[in-house]
Amino acid sequence: MTLEHQLSLCTNHYKKWKELALAADSLAESRKCLGRAFFWLELQTAFIALFAIEKTNGDDPKAELKLISAKANVSKKLAEYAKEILNELNV
Repeated sequence: MTLEHQLSLCTNHYKKWKELALAADSLAESRKCLGRAFFWLELQTAFIALFAIEKTNGDDPKAELKLISAKANVSKKLAEYAKEILNELNV
């Protein structure tokens, strides 16, 4: 997935959750939606940071290992988010 696609995906989800938070009927629902909006904002920031690190330290083997670890952590966060959404849908 290209950086542009990643950023577009994050931006769209952030805007959707922000709008839902502003339109929420209760404080609890608003907090939940804002939490999800911030998740997508943080993910967008992580994608930008990883891209920048990859472009500036791409040849360094030590940096490459750290980059792989960081990408794995981002993937783990996405998996946890997906699991949370699926659990809510099953309730």
